[in-house]
Amino acid sequence: MECLQAVIFDLDGVLADTVHYHYLATKKIADLEGVPFTPHMNEAFQGMSRKHMIKEMVKESSKTYTEADIAKLGELKNKYYQSYIKRLTEDDILPGMLAFLNELKEAHIPMAIASSSSNARTVVERLGISHFFKVIIDAKTIKKMKPDPEIFLTAADMLKVPYDNCVALEDSWAGITAIKATPMFAVGIGELSAVKKADLHITNTQELTLKRLRDCIN
Repeated sequence: MECLQAVIFDLDGVLADTVHYHYLATKKIADLEGVPFTPHMNEAFQGMSRKHMIKEMVKESSKTYTEADIAKLGELKNKYYQSYIKRLTEDDILPGMLAFLNELKEAHIPMAIASSSSNARTVVERLGISHFFKVIIDAKTIKKMKPDPEIFLTAADMLKVPYDNCVALEDSWAGITAIKATPMFAVGIGELSAVKKADLHITNTQELTLKRLRDCIN
């Protein structure tokens, strides 16, 4: 990478402490359908589309599901999730990330959100951080979901920044796989084995600073 010109963020688990809300909403659907759903399974599904997640989850059921059934369960899961995110405040920004956003802003580095969630704009507004981002790409904007790289490429295109001058942050297998399919510099956050394959791996968001990022890139 010649220079850092833009940073693209996943949302859930990278900027926002919302992963547990996804788990609670999906667990309600699992209990309704009589299938297992654990926090570990929730981690494995992070970054994937709601439809894909529901399809995988109901494979454990003895019932047969049509595409319409899957869509209906997905919509119900989303309603549960939307009820949870009404509680979000600035206190739900993950540790260290507000300071990192401010560092990027002060350095005049443009930022984008690339989230698989259809609720990304609502979450960003509830957290009070929408003013940091020139671009917000969500599930409503793209055709192919992570692990396809379309969402990250679209974010870079809208920022008008070359792909190889972008850094992208993720905390899921699907997200890291998507970034690694581009020329972007990948930052993986968390303990999942997949995120440890990123160009820079950090265990928690407090470890990330602009100086550390630049030191790793240069």
